[in-house]
Amino acid sequence: MSDSTTSRPGRLAAGGRHSVILRVSSLIVAGILSALMVTAVVPPIVADQSDRAIINAPVKLLTAPINGDIVLLSATPGRGVNAGDVLAQISNARLDRTTLIMLEQKASDARQKLAATQEKRGSDLNYLTSLSAEIGGQLTQLKTLFKSQIEELRAQVAESDSLGGAKKALVDRQTKLVERNTANMDMLNPTLKQYSAALHKTEADKAKLGQKISQLDALERGIYVGDELIPIATLVQKRRDIDLDAKRLAIEEAELSAQLADQQGPMDAERARLAKLAAAEVRVPGKGMVMAVEASKGRHVGAGDALASLVDCEQQFVVAIFSYRQGQNLAAGTHVRVDGAPFKSGIITSLLPKTSDKLDERYAVPFPQTERREMYAIVMPDQKGGDGLRTNSTEADGKSSPCAVGKWVTVTRDNGAVVPSMSVAWRQLTAFVTSWGSANAQSLPERNRKAGHARLAEKFREASQDSVALTKWEDWPTRTEAVVSK
Repeated sequence: MSDSTTSRPGRLAAGGRHSVILRVSSLIVAGILSALMVTAVVPPIVADQSDRAIINAPVKLLTAPINGDIVLLSATPGRGVNAGDVLAQISNARLDRTTLIMLEQKASDARQKLAATQEKRGSDLNYLTSLSAEIGGQLTQLKTLFKSQIEELRAQVAESDSLGGAKKALVDRQTKLVERNTANMDMLNPTLKQYSAALHKTEADKAKLGQKISQLDALERGIYVGDELIPIATLVQKRRDIDLDAKRLAIEEAELSAQLADQQGPMDAERARLAKLAAAEVRVPGKGMVMAVEASKGRHVGAGDALASLVDCEQQFVVAIFSYRQGQNLAAGTHVRVDGAPFKSGIITSLLPKTSDKLDERYAVPFPQTERREMYAIVMPDQKGGDGLRTNSTEADGKSSPCAVGKWVTVTRDNGAVVPSMSVAWRQLTAFVTSWGSANAQSLPERNRKAGHARLAEKFREASQDSVALTKWEDWPTRTEAVVSK
């Protein structure tokens, strides 16, 4: 009997403890459900927060700059790339080089003519040098000869003057004898003839002397008179002709050089054009991620054909959905906080009432669907705030990882009402439960931890079924399962 009496208070105490545990558990579950109700109803009214925000980025289309065959294609979907990376190489071996061949032929003809002209002019200049030397030698000889002949003629004139003087004296004596009748005219006539001949010879010698002096003077001035100067006159004329021909060739050489220089410009330009069309590299303009590949190695492409589409990770932004009521507190230039994005602070650059398929095609992911009285807010990184854009990269090995495009984030207006939305509260609760479970996983037996999570899930199910106000949250059991599984 004592045993039964003793066991009854123990059972009563155990029952009391069980009842207390049930009450506390019920209160906890009710508190959690009430908090979820508050976060589901109150935030759309008082909060300036949106968890329907997604990271987006513009898409750049990389096209083939030339016609040709793709010899290298390193682009693969999902691959992170950096500015300057070579994604493709294109080679074109079927270029039309007719224009270049024609220009090179014209340049070759002009170059040959120029070489021939230069050679002919060089030959003329060498011949002129030889002729000038020959003419100079002959002039020296002729001057020496003329000076010698002049000296001889002067001697002859002096001798003729002396002989004429002697003859004149003899004629005067014989004339006086004839006048005295001591001599007859037969003796005087021969003497008169001799005197006359001496006078003629003197005059002739003087004439020759004057001629030689004139020839020497003309020779000094470059005038060639006389039969003996005909050969040198011929040489001088030939030199003059060759000199004129050399000058003509110099003019022709200058014209050909100018023509060749004029042809060099178009020829170099054509070579540069063909070099650009013969081979080309397609490089990444900036840090990003390959979204899609539109070509394959070995394929022939035309200029402008799409090769790959690239997500510009350096231009990431956030597209957030707010209600019209929330939009009353938002405007271009409004500062916001961004949770979960590569940048923590941002600025609203524009508000859009709707989007379109044409607009969506410009970006990596489509804009989220809006409901009635909702709008889009475009959030760009706040560069002045010192936060900037921090793309994910593994700097240890220098490889780029994909950017955060397509990730859902939360956007909150600075200085706005800090009332989290249901999904935000749910994520916070999930993180708390997960962290709590991870912290106590080593101290509690694995079986008890799983049993506790199962009881918590069951309480969520029961509370959600009993609450009429929460019938619209039919997916709470599923969410609870997700929390429990985590």
